[in-house]
Amino acid sequence: MENAQETYTAFKGVEKIASGTATEVALKARDAGSDGAAILIFEDSTGRQVDFDVSGTEAEIVARLDPTAQRGPGRPKLGVTAREVTLLPRQWEWLARQPGGASVTLRKLVDAARNTTSARERKRQAQEAADRFMMAMAGDLPHYEEAARALYAGDYPRFAEHTESWPQDVRNHARRLSDAAFDRTDFPA
Repeated sequence: MENAQETYTAFKGVEKIASGTATEVALKARDAGSDGAAILIFEDSTGRQVDFDVSGTEAEIVARLDPTAQRGPGRPKLGVTAREVTLLPRQWEWLARQPGGASVTLRKLVDAARNTTSARERKRQAQEAADRFMMAMAGDLPHYEEAARALYAGDYPRFAEHTESWPQDVRNHARRLSDAAFDRTDFPA
């Protein structure tokens, strides 16, 4: 479940209690929620709310969230998981002729595609992540709709203006998630 690059952020009410890897955030969420308070955890790259099972001991939580602790097909120490890929015979033939074989070639192709994500795609992903988070945490706050419109219009000054009155941690996280949605020249010095 945990990706070395994936980060999460947890909130208790409007207060940010943790940001980091799945394991780090889950352990902080367990401690912060010991009084029965609701804890919301968000995947930073998508803005989606996620649920971590924070029951049990620290070792049990780590085992659930750390892919190197899981056993099965693949190379667990590298976080590799075996899954089925369906290709046409000509595609399998081409892969078989590549140095390192099909798995190495597919990993290289996926990494190359991830690295060439267009600026437009990064902007869209940032808009969606920020909007998902804002809908969950700020949907009832003043100026939410105006902030969302400014986000999709790429208007950082209006976005900043409409989020200014929000609780500090919610405002700051929404702005952080939306960072790639705005032209850098729009940011105040």
